Amino acid sequence: MPNNPAQIAARIRELRDILEYSAVDVAAKLNISEQDYLDFENNVKSIPISTLYELADLFNVDFTVLLTGEDPKMGDYTLVRAGQGVDVDRYPGYSFQSLAYNFKGRIMEPLYVCLEPHEDEAHEASLVAHGGQEFNLVLEGTVKVVLGKHEFFLNAGDSFYFDPRIPHGQRAVGGPAKFVTIISKDTK
Repeated sequence: MPNNPAQIAARIRELRDILEYSAVDVAAKLNISEQDYLDFENNVKSIPISTLYELADLFNVDFTVLLTGEDPKMGDYTLVRAGQGVDVDRYPGYSFQSLAYNFKGRIMEPLYVCLEPHEDEAHEASLVAHGGQEFNLVLEGTVKVVLGKHEFFLNAGDSFYFDPRIPHGQRAVGGPAKFVTIISKDTK
């Protein structure tokens, strides 16, 4: 199920208006500049997935509401067939698919991630940080994970569990790569 980044930006702007938050207030809560926030809200810049999670928490809505405009419906289970997750395309070369978008009250976000290698092999992934905990399991290819000052190369079958408050990033090495990441909600 594809999503439209312009629709996500419009939902964020609408929620901010409904809650009567100023752009300055939201930017301050996200610890970013007002201009960066307005660029996200106006779909000028891609919104990092970690920022989408923060916005969902700030606006007290489920992450799925930002993606689809609808609340999750399932309480006992949710089944997502291959290729039927909600697309979350945020960065060039990254393709995310939400695998539990329709489960109410979830405490973790499983995502299927496809990475295309950057045309410049020396290019490093942008680093992000967010709350919760994160688990990555490589399904195909090789993924370089940077966590703070450390670098790890993961191949198919390798997994990595870490504290995502430490700046981190992933990139494909030597060809396309696919992995599952599971990000828990921040329990603080």
